[in-house]
Amino acid sequence: MGIIGLKGAKHVEERLQKVMAHSGVASRRVCEEMIREDRVQVNGKPAHLGQKVDPKRDLITVDGKPLEIAEPKKYYIVNKPGGYVTTTKDQFGRDSVLDLLPGVEERVYPVGRLDYDSDGLVLLTNDGELTYRVTHPKFELPKTYMVRLKGKITMDAVYRLRTGVILEDGRTKEAKVEVLKLEDEYSVLSITITEGRNRQVRRMCDKVGYEVMRLTRTAIGPIKLGRLSAGAYRSLSKQELQSLKKAVRL
Repeated sequence: MGIIGLKGAKHVEERLQKVMAHSGVASRRVCEEMIREDRVQVNGKPAHLGQKVDPKRDLITVDGKPLEIAEPKKYYIVNKPGGYVTTTKDQFGRDSVLDLLPGVEERVYPVGRLDYDSDGLVLLTNDGELTYRVTHPKFELPKTYMVRLKGKITMDAVYRLRTGVILEDGRTKEAKVEVLKLEDEYSVLSITITEGRNRQVRRMCDKVGYEVMRLTRTAIGPIKLGRLSAGAYRSLSKQELQSLKKAVRL
């Protein structure tokens, strides 16, 4: 599956009655009758049967009320570099992860947070129900991070990370912790948690006495970052989406 290019998709025009039917107004046949009865306007002018419209650019009204266009659900992942916020707006004017999706015309939003200084996998979608389930602690969706620590971590500290440490907002749940590399100057761990507290992994490591030098999120449930380049994005495959929905019982 290739990485999506930066060039945006072209606007697509469709027959008015088809657009109305897809938006849930009525069946296509009934929509045709409504057009014949002059109950529909496009950009302030009476519509005609067979007229082609672009629902993203044209103002369509039915009985004087704007037609609510149901946006198709979209699902993307991006490999966020450090130095980007995972919010739609930032009071300090810092770059947002949304700036990394120039070719996406739909309004999508980051699912959950990833620290400004951290990098790795961020999920973006306009699916509100999926966003709720991925971020709510009760669904216990695991998130995995590769963490580079300053210094050689002890097995006692690893045990504490695994069994839970006491932070200012309570004790953390059990975590899956694997030691990937152990050197005198640094350690590399894989840490999987099922909670979503603010800067949780960094605070956990600080609590056991180790400074995080780099933190990369590598997985959200069954969705893996893989070899996606820093700053690049792609759509989820159908199989990935099905696996993610199954993981959050959707």
